[in-house]
Amino acid sequence: MNLHPLEDRIVVRPAESEERTASGLVIPDTAKEKPQQGQVLAVGPGKRAESTGEIIALDIKVGDTVVYSKYGGTEITVEGEDLLILNGRDVLAKVVK
Repeated sequence: MNLHPLEDRIVVRPAESEERTASGLVIPDTAKEKPQQGQVLAVGPGKRAESTGEIIALDIKVGDTVVYSKYGGTEITVEGEDLLILNGRDVLAKVVK
């Protein structure tokens, strides 16, 4: 991938949203909720501390699955794939399998 995030930003591939309900009803595109989980594709180096200038690295690495805020980030399309660029503060949790 030719996308390298800066500072504390993270590039995420959102998980697919559900196509059907638990009872088997098909959900139309207009009623689907935005996914709040995805796979990390790239991670920036981290944010600099204001007092010392040291880089504070993120606890997230490429390949992790994360849960992020519902309306956080910026949606982009790279090479025909829909991706999301998030700030480190938009990531709420890391999914441990």
